[in-house]
Amino acid sequence: MRPLLMGAALAAAAALTPITAAAQGQVNVICSALAEWCNGFATGFTKATGIKVNVAMKGSGEALAQLVAEKANPKTDMWFGGTGDPHLQAAEMGLTLEYKSAQLPGLRDWARKQAEQSGYRTVGIYLGPLGFGYNTELLKKKNMPVPRTWGDLLNPVYKGEIQVANPASSGTAYTMIATLVQIMGEEPAFDYLKKLHANVGQYTRSGTAPIKAAARGETGVSISFIHDGAGERAQGFPIETVTPSDGTGAEIGSMSIVKGARNAAAAKRLYDWALTPDAQVIAAQTRSFQIPSNPKTPLDPNMPDVAKIKLIDYDYAKYGSSDERKRLISRWEKEVGNLPR
Repeated sequence: MRPLLMGAALAAAAALTPITAAAQGQVNVICSALAEWCNGFATGFTKATGIKVNVAMKGSGEALAQLVAEKANPKTDMWFGGTGDPHLQAAEMGLTLEYKSAQLPGLRDWARKQAEQSGYRTVGIYLGPLGFGYNTELLKKKNMPVPRTWGDLLNPVYKGEIQVANPASSGTAYTMIATLVQIMGEEPAFDYLKKLHANVGQYTRSGTAPIKAAARGETGVSISFIHDGAGERAQGFPIETVTPSDGTGAEIGSMSIVKGARNAAAAKRLYDWALTPDAQVIAAQTRSFQIPSNPKTPLDPNMPDVAKIKLIDYDYAKYGSSDERKRLISRWEKEVGNLPR
């Protein structure tokens, strides 16, 4: 682990509780963020407190499904990261624990609102706008234009060149559907998705896979959260991002403690720590460039500038409900996902 990252993690934990030889225990975490961030986050907390963090990597949709399956006998203590919609659904379903962190009053408005809407069963930890990633070298080689609007993605020149995740397993893709429904209306949005289907080369399992594929020249364009593009670019890949000029949505990445968690005390301690500036800065240090929920966290220049993005007034309460998510995903599977290409 890099010295700066470790220093941040140690300082954050020390601010909450002193390190003692007696500090021990464990917490089982499903992490729906990028692996490097999850591992750095977990290792830093363990080094600082003596509490072991067992991490399982899963996309948001898969994470919610696991919590549902474990409801009678939870093996997971905390769910960290991933789009906020399924976290709100978990709260609605009674899968997560009400908890008001002492850090809550100092967070950004959207993070506190997420907590309030869930009855304090989840909290916003980062914001990430939805957009397009594109491989600059591949688009130039194939003489394809940079897409600037949602409508641009229907251009036949992109046939087989677009990747997006499957909404049944990915919160990113569900955010896309909910965004389009709010921009266009439901019927026009599904007409659009059927037309887009003809240009999609692959529906991936995870929301980050499409932009990784674009970065590596395996596809020309991805529908992704744009902070993931900054992370790939920081590794030297020829990837750029753009947000559609006709409007887009954004995820509020969230964090929740599982109701009935076996290690609830350790989970609360990790939850509090995760909301501090010194803990949140680990994201950028591990090339995750979402906007942090604590305004005292230093902003990295790679983070998106929301002032330059046309964000819609995303209805997190409606599209975070379990019934709405289930209905829209079921409709997508029946009307879009099964179409031939």
